[in-house]
Amino acid sequence: VPLQASGGGLVQPGGSLRVSCTVSGFRLDSTGIGWFRQAPGKESEGASYVSTRTRDGRINYADSVKGRFTISADNAKNTVYLQMTNLRPEDTATYFCASGDYAPDVPFHGMDSWGKGTLVTVSS
Repeated sequence: VPLQASGGGLVQPGGSLRVSCTVSGFRLDSTGIGWFRQAPGKESEGASYVSTRTRDGRINYADSVKGRFTISADNAKNTVYLQMTNLRPEDTATYFCASGDYAPDVPFHGMDSWGKGTLVTVSS
């Protein structure tokens, strides 16, 4: 499995959680990498954009998570992280990592490869 997300779970509103994505078969610094999420019951809408790091290191965030989420990578471990703080119930979703060159408004956000997601539930 080229991408494997982990670290999801149940967290209270205002809490923090870090999810991880381990990649195999390619170097993390050779491609763009990103996080996307799909809220429960909205499978027909597809996954929405959360954050990406381009292959040249530029980082971007969705407005809804800016200032609360941080994407980072450990190239030696071939692992990318998404640190989430001040979590809100509306952040509840299955979080997916994907590799490729992000492009808005195209199928699958232009990403080439997707891993299985990890569920994050924000609830009291």
